[in-house]
Amino acid sequence: MVADDAVIGCTGELLIGTRGSAGPGEILVRVRGGSETFLAWSPEPLPRGATVLVIESRGRREVDVIRWADPLDALGGDPADAG
Repeated sequence: MVADDAVIGCTGELLIGTRGSAGPGEILVRVRGGSETFLAWSPEPLPRGATVLVIESRGRREVDVIRWADPLDALGGDPADAG
């Protein structure tokens, strides 16, 4: 299986929650100028709607993900105030 390197490092939203080792969920990722869906595997169950980061491609439209929180969100404030 050939890995899909373009998707590694992308964030997306879980359309179907993952079940950890019991099975995958489904993620919607913005990649290659559009949106694509992939089967998403995670070490622990993650709920539908969770934001996740793609950390590995398994090939055949399957990826490994982890929960993701944008570190810039912790800074707070209005993005329009920047600069």
